[in-house]
Amino acid sequence: MKALLCREYGPVDRLKVEEVPSPRPGPDQVVVEVKASSLNFPDALLVQGLYQVKPPLPFSPGMELAGVIKEVGSAVVGLGVGDRVLAFPARGGFAQQCLVSSDRIAPLPSQMDFETGSALIVTYCTSLHALKDRGQLQPGETLVVLGAAGGVGTAAIEVGKAMGAKVIAAASSEEKLAFCRTLGADETINYEEADLRQRILDLTAGRGGDVVYDPVGGAYTEAALRATAWGGRLLVIGFTSGAIPQVKLNLALLKERSLIGVYWGDWARQYPEEQRRTVEQLGAWLAEGKIKPAVSERISLAEVPAAMMRLLQRKVKGKIVVVPT
Repeated sequence: MKALLCREYGPVDRLKVEEVPSPRPGPDQVVVEVKASSLNFPDALLVQGLYQVKPPLPFSPGMELAGVIKEVGSAVVGLGVGDRVLAFPARGGFAQQCLVSSDRIAPLPSQMDFETGSALIVTYCTSLHALKDRGQLQPGETLVVLGAAGGVGTAAIEVGKAMGAKVIAAASSEEKLAFCRTLGADETINYEEADLRQRILDLTAGRGGDVVYDPVGGAYTEAALRATAWGGRLLVIGFTSGAIPQVKLNLALLKERSLIGVYWGDWARQYPEEQRRTVEQLGAWLAEGKIKPAVSERISLAEVPAAMMRLLQRKVKGKIVVVPT
């Protein structure tokens, strides 16, 4: 089979498509024939050795996928050959076949195609877990989404609207903000041109936002935190800007604000039943038309390195889906 391999940590253009042996499952594993996988920002960090974990070399990146089970291990129950599934293996998705632990598999909803499914797990599960479980977002509250045109940002807009919030989308260009409005954003802020803190206050009649969804970091974190309302919650999703902010803790004391970490991947492993309900909720919203992954590009395995570079340069809107066959 063909797989995109990382043989050494470093620049993303070192990744190569190679012919490798097909995987065989262990007792608690399944082999999935990959129909589609999708690109996420952590994939680009992983191959550079900049992510929280460093898998042994060589490995194939690709954190999420959709496909058909080809083979099951001897101890696997509830899954069978031919099942249409979603999977979040953490790595290995940029290949024609992927070895996945059975506890990282979920049924692909009947109304969902493979490409949509491959773009659903990481960004939408992260956003729903962040906004519901960690941020306790309530109907009628104001949600501020930073990096709103990216993969997790677009998911956060749709999940926030499905939960009944008013959504303010912040991004770095008018083109990106126009895209956010097509996804349901009520208001938009170009934080490259405007004062982020002041614009949030202006759009909320001076009250501030209730929840900030922050996958960007850098200087925008403190500006957004300063513009939260009493009891405001800032959700720490990631640092696509490349800078981890140093926030003054007196800002949390003032107005009883909270800074809340979000690590969906580890949460999903620790609480599989809660994760199953998260996927079920997303499937229901998809069927109702409340969410729909914004797939902006469909590419081959060989085109992944160039797409990763665009992702690192923050030139991607929505999700990029990889079709490996």
